Amino acid sequence: MKKKSDATGKENAQRLPRHVGIIMDGNGRWARKRGKPRSLGHKEGLEAAKRVVKTAADIGLRYLSVFAFSTENWSRTEKEVSYLMFLVKKHLRAEYEFYKANNIRLVYSGDLTGLRRDIAADIRAATEETAHFQGLTLNIVLNYGGRDEIVRAVKRWRKAGQPPLTERNFYRYLDQPTMPDLDLLIRSGGEKRISNFLLWQSSYAELYFSDKLWPDWQGDDLREAIRDFQKRERRFGRVS
Repeated sequence: MKKKSDATGKENAQRLPRHVGIIMDGNGRWARKRGKPRSLGHKEGLEAAKRVVKTAADIGLRYLSVFAFSTENWSRTEKEVSYLMFLVKKHLRAEYEFYKANNIRLVYSGDLTGLRRDIAADIRAATEETAHFQGLTLNIVLNYGGRDEIVRAVKRWRKAGQPPLTERNFYRYLDQPTMPDLDLLIRSGGEKRISNFLLWQSSYAELYFSDKLWPDWQGDDLREAIRDFQKRERRFGRVS
């Protein structure tokens, strides 16, 4: 029998996914629907991310990965890419009090070498400054592609002297080897694909797609996705 969320409609705190990943999609379309520049959509998307991260911390999630910028996003206009990097630069360390108040530890997935030096330095500083917080671990997925991560992991393995390799110990060469596999992968904005996001880690993730554009997301949308997850029976190839 499938376990369900309780009668009040709240998520079951005993059956939370360990690791949730979110593809935050729909910022540009949100702005276009309102006749506004795409930059406003990204700004409002950042506010939505903050709401959802706060809810994740309140619920008691242990790990949350958010897709902030993919390796494919470099193909966008120089103006849009510059604005996205400006948002990262402006808000990453400026939100330290938010991370502190909510006991949030920051980590990072992606290729730092492809970013501007000052942004890479800010990312390293933010992860160091929050390393002692013991609540939610927030993984900022930036300048990231799932295939690229696997290639970089192979390079780390080769640099380590090519020790015997299995699926299990390959994990140690990924960007965040201490984080568990994804249990729940959420995508907003109506698209139904995973777009090169945490490919290795999402092999058995439950998928949840929402038509709501990312800037419209509230904390309750995360709660709804988790309640949906808790209604599912996860068999991992076994017979129920």
